Amino acid sequence: MIIVHPEGQAGTAGKQGSQFTGQAFPYLTLPSTDGIVINTVNFTPGARTFWHTHERGQILQIVAGRGLTQVEGGPVEILRAGDTVWIPAGEKHWHGAAPDSFMTHTAISLGTTDWADPVDDADYLTSENQDRS
Repeated sequence: MIIVHPEGQAGTAGKQGSQFTGQAFPYLTLPSTDGIVINTVNFTPGARTFWHTHERGQILQIVAGRGLTQVEGGPVEILRAGDTVWIPAGEKHWHGAAPDSFMTHTAISLGTTDWADPVDDADYLTSENQDRS
């Protein structure tokens, strides 16, 4: 058994660049344990991950706010607090906050994560993600 108390979590003051566009506040909730990593990430409006894949998949639990996600070649999908998302192994995707909302999610990543390119602003700001409901 491993217990990680809040004071042992490896949060950052705010992370730009690297695997994020915009400002995100990732907190390492559970360091890599048996190939599983859990992060809680607070995204400022418009902040998002780069395109990426996971060796054995990823689960996202939307805790607060409104966000967006997209699978390569698919439409931009709206995420709301209470949503749970399953991303299968090897499926290229991104996720983050909507342009006009903060968003917090807990990400449970299985296996290694392979990071790719940033999401273009033109793709992110498509008409599909302007729904404010």
